[in-house]
Amino acid sequence: MFNEDRQLVEEYEINPYTMIIFPYQYGSKTFSKVVEFEEEYISPFKPIDLIKRSCEYFFADFEGRKKGTRMLTGITHKAPIAIDPLSSIFFLPTTSPTNSGCIWVSHEHVLHHKKYDSYSTRVTFRNNQSFILPVSFNSFENQLLRTALLRTRMMQRMKETERRAGYLFHSPRFTDGAGLVSENNRYED
Repeated sequence: MFNEDRQLVEEYEINPYTMIIFPYQYGSKTFSKVVEFEEEYISPFKPIDLIKRSCEYFFADFEGRKKGTRMLTGITHKAPIAIDPLSSIFFLPTTSPTNSGCIWVSHEHVLHHKKYDSYSTRVTFRNNQSFILPVSFNSFENQLLRTALLRTRMMQRMKETERRAGYLFHSPRFTDGAGLVSENNRYED
């Protein structure tokens, strides 16, 4: 299932190539097995800690991202996380994030999914690599749909903010009547 030549990395931030993060038992500790589009790594941090650290890397915290998800979508349990919406990095948990067996999946990289058995789903990623995950088909599909809802609502919010900013800078107050920013509104010492 995994290459034997995995690299141990002390520092790892989730990035646009990260596809899935598995919990990885190393002695009595839980590490992470990170699968990227073309690479695999072992991190000494738990998957939830990688998620939290990556949120912070992109100037947010995990609790704030969870709160934002709840505010935009109403999702309160097994909430998908927007790690970096500008880079389309959205991850969904397969179980409660507090569960040590929780696997985190990149929404962007899921190509398709298929029922494997009553309790498992085969997930195929954009690089055609497949994994059988211990989550029912219906639960996984619901998580995908909830993440799609979060992405859509975030994009709508960003476009609305962009639209409002356009009105602000192109309103008569800031323009010379021809739609150009007026010299009178320049900042000067």
